[in-house]
Amino acid sequence: MKKLSKLLFLYMALASSLVWAERIKDITSVQGVRENQLIGYGLVVGLDGTGEKTKYTEQTFRAMLTQFGISVPPGTQLKLKNSAAVAINASLPAFAKTGQTIDVTVSSLGEAKSLRGGTLLMSPLRGADGKIYAIAQGNLIVGGFGAQGSDGSKISVNHQTVGRIPNGASVEQTVQTNFLTNNFLVLNLNRPDFTTAVRVAKAINHLIGSNTAKPIDQTSIQVNAPSDPAQRISYLSVLENIEVTPAEDDGKIVVNSRTGTIVIGKHVSLKEAAVAHGNLIVKIKESLEVSQPEAFSPQGQTVVTPDSTVEIDNENSRMFHFQPGATLQELVEAVNAVGAAPGDVMAILEALQQAGAISGELVVI
Repeated sequence: MKKLSKLLFLYMALASSLVWAERIKDITSVQGVRENQLIGYGLVVGLDGTGEKTKYTEQTFRAMLTQFGISVPPGTQLKLKNSAAVAINASLPAFAKTGQTIDVTVSSLGEAKSLRGGTLLMSPLRGADGKIYAIAQGNLIVGGFGAQGSDGSKISVNHQTVGRIPNGASVEQTVQTNFLTNNFLVLNLNRPDFTTAVRVAKAINHLIGSNTAKPIDQTSIQVNAPSDPAQRISYLSVLENIEVTPAEDDGKIVVNSRTGTIVIGKHVSLKEAAVAHGNLIVKIKESLEVSQPEAFSPQGQTVVTPDSTVEIDNENSRMFHFQPGATLQELVEAVNAVGAAPGDVMAILEALQQAGAISGELVVI
């Protein structure tokens, strides 16, 4: 048994000392290689009476007819129950080439009840610079469902005013990037950390050669790279598969006050403090007492008098003491020992922070 206990202790010590390494591609992104957001405005037609009649929808419809050489006389009222004005958004991947297709999301702007069965007419998608990068058009796929009875009762499942068009936009031009123009690459950490930045640079220098990479700041690592595009792609393929051990995160306690969820980080420790916890219960009990006069008393009256009893019960009142450098496990065991509910735990943690007894950051979301 002693030998087994020693082996178990050694195994636990070894397991606690192991730190998982991650690939550079999982913890960084390459500067200049990113998606670009596109947005557009369009008209969905072919709806089954679930469209809308708004001024901007009518204006859009008139403008479309004008492009086809059809002039609508002023004052003519258009019935647009089968049409709806929509906003269109999409993400343009990095290095997307002309002629490739991307998915688009279409959302109603007005009072349309449903976009099911509708068709988006040709609509330009613009970037933040105002230039057109894609053209969207196609039949919508709407995941929502709705039904309505003749008496006005109705039922709906999910949203019917938002739909998607897979491969619904064609890329018209490529977004320019400096990925191939500089003499170096810049790797940006997904979670900025000085220690991780230094470790990434050391790992690259160890494999490629000294002075190949250098950390610029808490987020970025600059890496020398070949100028030839083909060699640069192969070079980056090697870099992104290098394994690095990221630095451990700061000690944090994250509290979600809406759901009662509490997550305590590994490096949270406590300074010396004493905490009292208990439930103060006040019970007020009232009863009525009847006072009657003696028999045959000529001036006697029956009187009803209230009798109040107040009881104060302090249940489960306990105090626990933390020694300096108390660990997360000790904190959890102490809180569980008093049977504290999530709301009580939040109050205890907040009080400890106010007292300066928590070595870590308390984050309330």
